[in-house]
Amino acid sequence: MTELPSTAKAVIIGGGIIGCSTAYHLAKLGLTDTVLLERKKLTSGTTFHAAGLVGQLRSNANITQLLGYSVDLYNKIEEETGLGTGWKMNGGLRLACNEERWTEVKRQATTAHSFGLEMELLTPKEAQGLWPLMDISDVVGAAFMPTDGQANPSDITQALAKGARMAGAKIFEDTKVTDIEIDNGKIKAVITDRGRIECEKVICCAGQWTRMFAGRFGVNVPLVSMEHQYMVTEAFEGVPSNLPTLRDPDRLTYYKEEVGGLVMGGYEPNPIPWANDGIPQGFHYTLLDSNFEHFEPLMELALGRVPALEHAGIKTLTNGPESFTPDGNFIIGEAPELANFFVGAGFNAFGIAAGGGAGMALAEWVHKGEPPFDLWSADIRRFGRPHFDTDWVRTRTVEAYGKHYTMAWPYEEHDSGRPCRKSPLYDVLREQGACFGEKLGWERPNWYADASSGEVPKDEYGFGRQNWFDAVGREHKAAREAAVLFDQTSFAKFTLKGPDALKAMNWICANNVDRPVGALIYTQMLNDKGGIECDLTVGRVKHDEFYIVTGTGFATHNFDWIRRNIPEGLNCQLFDITSSNAVLSLMGPEARNILTKVTRDDVTNEGFKFGTLRTIGIAGCPVQALRVTYVGELGWELHLPVEYAQTVYAALTEAGRDHGLINAGYRAIETLRLEKGYRAWGAEIGPDHTSFESGLGWAVKLKQNIDFNGRAAAEAQQANGVKKLLAGFTVDPDIVLLGRETIYRNGKRVGWLTSGGYGHTVEKSIGYGYVRNPDGVDADYVLSGDYELEVATERVKAEVHMRPLYDPKMERVKA
Repeated sequence: MTELPSTAKAVIIGGGIIGCSTAYHLAKLGLTDTVLLERKKLTSGTTFHAAGLVGQLRSNANITQLLGYSVDLYNKIEEETGLGTGWKMNGGLRLACNEERWTEVKRQATTAHSFGLEMELLTPKEAQGLWPLMDISDVVGAAFMPTDGQANPSDITQALAKGARMAGAKIFEDTKVTDIEIDNGKIKAVITDRGRIECEKVICCAGQWTRMFAGRFGVNVPLVSMEHQYMVTEAFEGVPSNLPTLRDPDRLTYYKEEVGGLVMGGYEPNPIPWANDGIPQGFHYTLLDSNFEHFEPLMELALGRVPALEHAGIKTLTNGPESFTPDGNFIIGEAPELANFFVGAGFNAFGIAAGGGAGMALAEWVHKGEPPFDLWSADIRRFGRPHFDTDWVRTRTVEAYGKHYTMAWPYEEHDSGRPCRKSPLYDVLREQGACFGEKLGWERPNWYADASSGEVPKDEYGFGRQNWFDAVGREHKAAREAAVLFDQTSFAKFTLKGPDALKAMNWICANNVDRPVGALIYTQMLNDKGGIECDLTVGRVKHDEFYIVTGTGFATHNFDWIRRNIPEGLNCQLFDITSSNAVLSLMGPEARNILTKVTRDDVTNEGFKFGTLRTIGIAGCPVQALRVTYVGELGWELHLPVEYAQTVYAALTEAGRDHGLINAGYRAIETLRLEKGYRAWGAEIGPDHTSFESGLGWAVKLKQNIDFNGRAAAEAQQANGVKKLLAGFTVDPDIVLLGRETIYRNGKRVGWLTSGGYGHTVEKSIGYGYVRNPDGVDADYVLSGDYELEVATERVKAEVHMRPLYDPKMERVKA
């Protein structure tokens, strides 16, 4: 047996497809001092029993790009290494068996076109021509993606492992990692049953073992094991070797050809969690007992699609545990709890499809300290406090697994594990008709039902205007004409304090926060490429203390970004105080009149200017009032200790009774911000989008002689211009925009919508997206084009705008 090295730059734990792909890509990047350790044999965890379908389309452009990279890699890895992989680019079919599913498929086809993928819509007969074994009596239509395919999971992993060795990485099987040596928060070494390897970085690709192992070092990886079954038949007549993969979501099943027979599996609505009390010791190259009774409903659904299965011999019913996550997406990135500890796990049964791209992205993250592009939807920092509880994670993951093939409705909410985190006003607002959504465990009012008119606070999903459309319109109108009250207690809230707080903040922030005490500053935080890592509001509450407010879902990410980017040696401390403060946002032209009734403090325009904060008294409560808005109206965010929330809420609602004040929810916030052109992080802005591309260059302090993170990139863009620019689009109000619709300029595809919705004041459907041009883009270029949007494969005329549709001069906000 080869002797274990005593040192390495990076150590990968786990020899499945993700670990081997990461080793391959690290070695290709020149990090030949990479060691992969597998406790048993390569692929012996879950890779060996994966079904091996490779589909590319996801709802996120960058995840789709990552899956496309896998296909490109699988097309060449066999020739590079000389090892067969079983890779076939035989295309992939997706069926629709009712009109709503057909609408979903057409919207998916538009998404594919937006992201540059070829996806064809077929008639049932055309689909049957590609897949002659299936009955099409209930098929409405199908989509075909010619570049999808299938692979043999073990073979493709062995090819990646050989490629890694050829490039200089070292791989050791039968080597169990027993511990990680950590000193003062820094990784020093990996301890194995064969010795110690001193190293700087650890990449944990241990599949379903990752949560338990990482948890020993304080790292939270929210995944659990679920049983997943598929059947392999004997060879039978009529199965072509070039048969495309087939997904039949209305029958919850998938298929691929294998040695003249079929593999058939699916995602049942009542999945079975596995290893609730921990994975058995020594579990490897092991399958679970076949559960024919549990698989029978899927078999019956499959027989309706492929009648020939009734007479096909069953070779095996494979039952293998795989790791699934609470939101159905995989987990990648550097752990916020431990520097230089990276994770690639939780692949929700598409680890083979993602393996090539995920290994590439993880390797670049390890090597360069950042991913090759924005991977927020898979980033480990998207999780938060509820995800530390394994029982909660399991409950939510069971739901996510059961929804794998159900309709992906717009605005759909999860039902499980709720309520978890509640505002002090939860019960009060529920009694007043709140229909709640959930974000990072927080219950948040999405909209309010009017019981007197027969409305029920429950979402009814569909691809058209949903049942809450009129209720949100009512709230929207009140915000524009009177006043509304939003419970935004779920906002993430931090304080940074200490003698060097200003120095730290002015390095991290793109805007200048060296303002007088009481100033409120909108700012971004940029990466080295000028991309927007955080988008937040900063208030200077003391000479050496800042109050930081950001979106609910970004709590872990933004706290981690700020903490990591405080320059070494500066004396300041960052605290998460999210749970300490409730937030009530009072917005609308009547907001000042209402606030005047409940406080003796001066809230006139002269006495309390826009962009400032100060403490005022309301009903015996010291309230930190921030004059700021995300809805485009006069208003204040009122931040207050949670124990005062009900008292202050009661005072405001009583004072607002004669001013038309009503409750409003997050869906109204969305419609209001679309009219005002406010950006949303994770949609219009993010690490792949810069301040100048997104029209936010005014908030970057380039005119001041202050160095800050990302300054060089921002200066270069200001000087050289940009190749994409954010623009707004409006279409006929009857057209439902949801985001990801394709943008065409003068007949040429130039991008896709990042957000879509409806503006109840302008009475138009509104979308935002980037117009791209490799030769450069400016406002004149954008405005000079003729635009169409592709919506569910149909092109519709669109008007373009570069200024807010509502109150472009900010007169109402600053009234």
